[in-house]
Amino acid sequence: MTASDWGLLLIAATAAGWVDAVVGGGGLILIPALFLVAPHLTPQVALGTNKLTAVTGTFAAVVTFARRVRMAWRLLIPAGLLAAATSALGAATVTRIDKDVFIPLIMVVLVGVAVFVTARPQLGITLAKDPPTQRKMVAVVLLAGGLLGFYDGLFGPGTGTFLIITFATFLGTEFVRSAAMAKVINLGSNLGALAFFAASGNVLWALGLGMAVCNVLGAVVGSRMALSKGAGFVRITLLVVVIGMVLRLGWQQLG
Repeated sequence: MTASDWGLLLIAATAAGWVDAVVGGGGLILIPALFLVAPHLTPQVALGTNKLTAVTGTFAAVVTFARRVRMAWRLLIPAGLLAAATSALGAATVTRIDKDVFIPLIMVVLVGVAVFVTARPQLGITLAKDPPTQRKMVAVVLLAGGLLGFYDGLFGPGTGTFLIITFATFLGTEFVRSAAMAKVINLGSNLGALAFFAASGNVLWALGLGMAVCNVLGAVVGSRMALSKGAGFVRITLLVVVIGMVLRLGWQQLG
């Protein structure tokens, strides 16, 4: 690769880390950048290399959030382990899914998310009046971790966004706390998918580690901004990223 190719990927990795830390969806920045620089890559190699980069940024975001947000570790760690297992399963089925059908379905879901968040301006801004019961919290977090962990290994982009919306909707948590919880589960799903892709030889280690440094930088800056600017900032960023993901996927389908 040329110096300009490296420069493009490092910038994309930084931007992906920032977006992923705040609302998720960094994969829709980095994966297209990988295909732009190296169009010969197989989907498995692109996804595997992206997971290597994403693991480092997600870990940095978890550490940053954990210093300021109270975490339910007894629940989030098992959920993260579950996400790792289902993500590896999702990665193992990548070649068996018809992306021409799958991607439009994801676009429909994303449009629904944008409409839902717009129609409910208080979602994720204010805490629920009645905190969720322990049973409900366990059920929602584990179910989200299992299902969205599988999706993360299978396809990936938007996993963090879906987790944040799930927690804000069903648990009544505000967006910053939802983002912190989502990062723990997302770390598990990234590790699970990476383990599978690495075992099958679908990771470009030198390139992935190089981008990981910039991804960590973007993740730390993004998580600190989310903490300092609050739920309103996360909500606006969420809407912008969701719309961007829909446009990007639409362009990919038309192209």
